Amino acid sequence: MFSRNNFSIWSILRKCIGMELSKITMPVIFNEPLSFLQRLTEYMEHTYLIQQANDSTDSIARMKCVAAFAVSAVASQWERTGKPFNPLLGETYELVREDLGFRVISEQVSHHPPVSAFHAEGLQNDFIFHGSIYPKLKFWGKSVEAEPKGIITLELPKYNEAYTWTNPTCCVHNIIVGQLWIEQYGNLEVINHRTGEKCCLSFKPCGLFGKELHKVEGYILDKSKKKVSVLYGKWTECMYAVDPATFEAHKKSDKVTEGKKSSKEGSSAESEESPQPGGDSLEEIPGSQLLWKITPRPANSAQMYSFTSFAMQLNELDEHIEAVIPKTDCRLRPDIRAMENGDIDLASEEKKRLEEKQRAARKSRAKSDEDWKTRWFHQGSNPHTNSPDWLFSTAYWDRDYSQVPDIY
Repeated sequence: MFSRNNFSIWSILRKCIGMELSKITMPVIFNEPLSFLQRLTEYMEHTYLIQQANDSTDSIARMKCVAAFAVSAVASQWERTGKPFNPLLGETYELVREDLGFRVISEQVSHHPPVSAFHAEGLQNDFIFHGSIYPKLKFWGKSVEAEPKGIITLELPKYNEAYTWTNPTCCVHNIIVGQLWIEQYGNLEVINHRTGEKCCLSFKPCGLFGKELHKVEGYILDKSKKKVSVLYGKWTECMYAVDPATFEAHKKSDKVTEGKKSSKEGSSAESEESPQPGGDSLEEIPGSQLLWKITPRPANSAQMYSFTSFAMQLNELDEHIEAVIPKTDCRLRPDIRAMENGDIDLASEEKKRLEEKQRAARKSRAKSDEDWKTRWFHQGSNPHTNSPDWLFSTAYWDRDYSQVPDIY
């Protein structure tokens, strides 16, 4: 990582309070050497949870795995305070992981508003996972809030099931002064469209003393709206499932203990500018079933933009990969590559050049009344929610890239 100590983010952002950040050009020093399309691919790190869902014959057991997968998809954002590069219109990224049993392709399908579409599938045809994300970024003076608009869909053909959900809001705090820290908050509702079962999860806001930091809690409802399981944990660590009666009994005994504690302590505690890393430790309720646990990050992660091992591999380029990918793939993007190689000046120059090239291409299209055509996705409606969506047009894997645009 480059040190950001000599750069004042305030000098750039003070003009932008309340504005959408996608329209603001940020210096490259605030980036991490990945495109947002690669960042999206990190949803796939815990694909084994989808495979576990496929192996479960009971629909509630499947819902537990899918809900844990939905939470695990945001886990890589913990301590990731660098901004991914905005993808250029027409930029693509593919990742084939035979060891993990999937392949995924994403494309930047719109520039204003910025929309990234992705489509992943199991190599055994055991699942399809797809969606389009339109991140709305807002600056609020001390924090940047990212609301990931867009529906995510997971299909399990073996059970003729489709699950849909929307990710929670992510917020980066203390961007002007102090220690940067991240929280996710809001509700995440996973719906099984075949059975009518739902999982309603609440990502807790940090609260005054950081007690609730990173905590996620919720329940699975069967089609008659009866609570059949409680899910709890932290999006940075793990998720558990437990019987609702056990959970309620545990909460009651917890409240009694809390009451005794707070009357002893009085009110001497003061508000903190930033909560302790990790907040309160999570207590495992007896009788809980562990659904998911995060893989520890490598020892040098803090010097490497707080990347996970999975993220560190996303920009890997060898002869075999280079021979098959289109020239629009993020791995070939010169500004990201220069930043990864440690040349910040070249990264900055290349970022500027690419942005100017993109603007010139847009002007020339406007003059000729020519519309931009996406290559691998088309607009349609999500078959399960009927809302507008971007759908994959399968041709990508035919490996004919003769018509792709020259964006770099």
